[in-house]
Amino acid sequence: MASSWPHIGLTPTANYRTSCDKTAFSTPRSSADCVIAAQAYTAVNARTSLANPLVTSHPPSQPPSTSNPAPWSEAIKEYVSRAFMTTNTIPGIDRKQITAKLKEVIEAARHSGMVDWSTMPLPQQLIQLERQALPDRTAATLVADSPSPDSNSKKRKSSELLTPTSISASSTPPWIKKTGEQQNNHSGKKQKKVQESRSSAGKSKFNDLEKRRQRFELPSMRSPVNSPSGAGTPAPGTEGPVVGTCQKLEKSYFRLTSAPKPDSVRPLEILKQSLELIIRKWKDEHNYVYICDQFKSMRQDLTVQHIKNEFTVRVYEAHARIALEKGDLGEYNQCQSQLRPLYKQNLGGRPGEFTAYRILYLIHTCNRTGMNDMLADLTVADKKHPAVKHALEVRSALATGNYHKFFKLFEDPPNMGGYLMDMFVQRERIAAMASISKAYKPDVKVSFLTDELAFGNDQECAQFLCDFAGEEYLESRTDGPRFSTARAIDAFQKARQAAFSMVDIKGQI
Repeated sequence: MASSWPHIGLTPTANYRTSCDKTAFSTPRSSADCVIAAQAYTAVNARTSLANPLVTSHPPSQPPSTSNPAPWSEAIKEYVSRAFMTTNTIPGIDRKQITAKLKEVIEAARHSGMVDWSTMPLPQQLIQLERQALPDRTAATLVADSPSPDSNSKKRKSSELLTPTSISASSTPPWIKKTGEQQNNHSGKKQKKVQESRSSAGKSKFNDLEKRRQRFELPSMRSPVNSPSGAGTPAPGTEGPVVGTCQKLEKSYFRLTSAPKPDSVRPLEILKQSLELIIRKWKDEHNYVYICDQFKSMRQDLTVQHIKNEFTVRVYEAHARIALEKGDLGEYNQCQSQLRPLYKQNLGGRPGEFTAYRILYLIHTCNRTGMNDMLADLTVADKKHPAVKHALEVRSALATGNYHKFFKLFEDPPNMGGYLMDMFVQRERIAAMASISKAYKPDVKVSFLTDELAFGNDQECAQFLCDFAGEEYLESRTDGPRFSTARAIDAFQKARQAAFSMVDIKGQI
């Protein structure tokens, strides 16, 4: 073991020293006396590694032990190393306290039988658990009262946590191995695989495994709700829904940092009036910032009161439509993610319309995995819905490269599907031009491209061609302007590659 291993203060033998009687030196001592006095003790060098076994100190009357006990196992060495890792540091617990507790744990393990060191809590975690069991004493008091590593400690020993007699059979901790017929061979094989994985993993991977193990096996040391003191137990009355009493029709949205108060939450009847008011203001003023804030406040009031009914569906659908109209996919996605489970409860609304929106959204984000899951969930009745049927045809046209059919579908989308198609139609126009440039050579009429790519007029189409290729590819002819497709192949191929790069959208579901 390298010399960088921490020294935990367990020496093989005690230092022995013979003292001289003060009365024996009433007269001046000679040089021989000084030599004898200097040789009256035997020096023992301090340990610098963990290669030696654990040996407790002998009384002064016994000579130093000359036997060679069995060395420490690799599991103990690994446990000691993890105890002093900086990633396992817990505020308020210093190195001296960890060292003292470490000595207690190892000493107790010698008397308690076999211990699984891979699942054994670290010394600092045991100290933290003991502190949590004393709610009347502050952490500062515990630190001040903690004895030094060399003094006799009167606090609870770690052996009390290790011995099966102090723990009920139903709550045996995972670090105590089962013996005899109760030992599970499957768990032993699993532990062996874990050990092999750790031995072959690098330092960073080992730290990740340790963090994951501690997160799942010792939740009580990090979660105040599961602590023995019960400090994290929620206050009475906060687990159930809040019954609102607020009578305001308009209320700004604030992110909750504590349990909501009933006087700040609007009941269902007031929320219905608020929805009618917000919809009227949206039609008259079109102030999206204000409308979005009011909708988020309504959604919050519904959530804290656990209201899930037809009105809840109506609120989320209205907010989703307005968000689509303004191109706010973040808010749309939040509404859509809540509508899907609400539709499964058969609470009304228009699930066919929003299923079609979902398909078009997945086309926009190029989410093939999500699309496959979506198609697998569709029923025969869903596929017969006009909006869903249109969205599926859009998907099929793009999957087969039929840009002619796609732009015909783009010209007549049902409901508000056009707002979603507007978000990716430019990308599909570039892809279509990359194909047209290969198929139509050496040039093609701009009027043909206007009809084929679903532009409103030739001017819009010409502007699109200049933006992604260049004005030099446009030529004026007697029969109208033409576009040089043969020379523009490379330009549209590069534009297509850039257009189909990763789409990053806030609130994506």
